Amino acid sequence: MIRAIVRPEKIEKTVDALENAGHVALTKIDVVGRGKQKGIHHNDIHYDELHKRMIMLVVEDEKVDSIVDVLAESAFTGNFGDGKIFVSSVEKVYTVRTKSEGL
Repeated sequence: MIRAIVRPEKIEKTVDALENAGHVALTKIDVVGRGKQKGIHHNDIHYDELHKRMIMLVVEDEKVDSIVDVLAESAFTGNFGDGKIFVSSVEKVYTVRTKSEGL
């Protein structure tokens, strides 16, 4: 499973880049959080938690590196808060409609 947290303004570019690379199955979630910087300061205002978007994909192991590359390239601005990409193992996957196991 790949979970990528990206800036809201980069979500459509990121989803489009994934689709163009052949990775169409995903889930998008609105999230709120903060990174190492503990939010941001702007004009004497401290924003403790920031709105982000999370993309979740479950893919075969051999596709992980290419998807991480697409995510990192399409979500990049070069600024703090560009996001994070997390990769973790999934033990089993079932399709609800058919109750079949596997992607």
